[in-house]
Amino acid sequence: MAAPQRIALLSFPGIRAFDVSVVTEVWGTDRTGHGVPAFDLRRTAADPAAPIPLRGGLSLTPDRPLDWLDGLAPTDLVLVPGIEDPDADFPAPALDALRRAHAAGVPVASLCAGAFVLARAGLLDGRRAVTHWRLAETLATRHPEVRVEPEALYIEDTGIWTSAGTAAGIDLCLHLVRTAHGAEVAATVARSMVTAPFRTGTQAQFIERPTPRTDRDADALAAVRAHALAHLDQPHTIASLAAHAGMSPRSFARHFQATTGTTPLHWLITQRVAAAQRLLELTDHPLPEVARRAGFGSEVTMRQHFASHLATSPRDYRGAFRHTAGSSPIAR
Repeated sequence: MAAPQRIALLSFPGIRAFDVSVVTEVWGTDRTGHGVPAFDLRRTAADPAAPIPLRGGLSLTPDRPLDWLDGLAPTDLVLVPGIEDPDADFPAPALDALRRAHAAGVPVASLCAGAFVLARAGLLDGRRAVTHWRLAETLATRHPEVRVEPEALYIEDTGIWTSAGTAAGIDLCLHLVRTAHGAEVAATVARSMVTAPFRTGTQAQFIERPTPRTDRDADALAAVRAHALAHLDQPHTIASLAAHAGMSPRSFARHFQATTGTTPLHWLITQRVAAAQRLLELTDHPLPEVARRAGFGSEVTMRQHFASHLATSPRDYRGAFRHTAGSSPIAR
């Protein structure tokens, strides 16, 4: 049996309790009885004997020193929670530990404003990154060497992940589970958390701006998405989806993007890729049948979308996850 994946939560004063809770819920809860592999989650800090105060009268008790990160290479994971104050001074030992872990090839991920910690450590120099949309401009101004993308929910760039604010941290954590252990494991974790295994769209749907949609429009769009998901194997166009919503194609496309942060066709392709992933993992259907059931129409089309969305082929994806799901290291 493969050893549990080791997860290091980097802890120091000023980290956010919510992000600590998200990491603990995803990797610190025993779900082995439901087919989820065991994880070894540790809270690392410069002084493991000193509780770390968190907002709201809470505290975190570390259980490993920072040098525990030195033994994680090459396939485990370091997580940096969001921080309360991007202007705060971050402990030099924590920044040094991050640099050593990254230099050794350990994947590093930050939640929300934890991107400021990675930037201060120099790990985001020349890389794409994201943080909470309210802080994106601040991150770009203070660290011009970072290629800030303000709208993404999460981003990976050569072994370093960053995520947008609050709930996007859940999206990233589930994505990391999915990358390491497959879509079914991630879906099991998501179901136990009563959350979606993945969300489409970007932060754009949450940025404050006037939203002239009516409740009727929102309900109609939700019904259209449910209809499309229930009939992914059927052809859909903007015109057909708009007709189902009782809107003109132009109005439908405008309201759909305002609601989800993405276009109807991009959303549909994303859902079909996810459906194909699940079929490749859980069934022995030949590739043309997988393509048909996911709504791609042909294996060639499915292969093209896998290349653009996942940077792999359906055949290679099945080879990686059909027989080794649950033991694959995090891809870097």
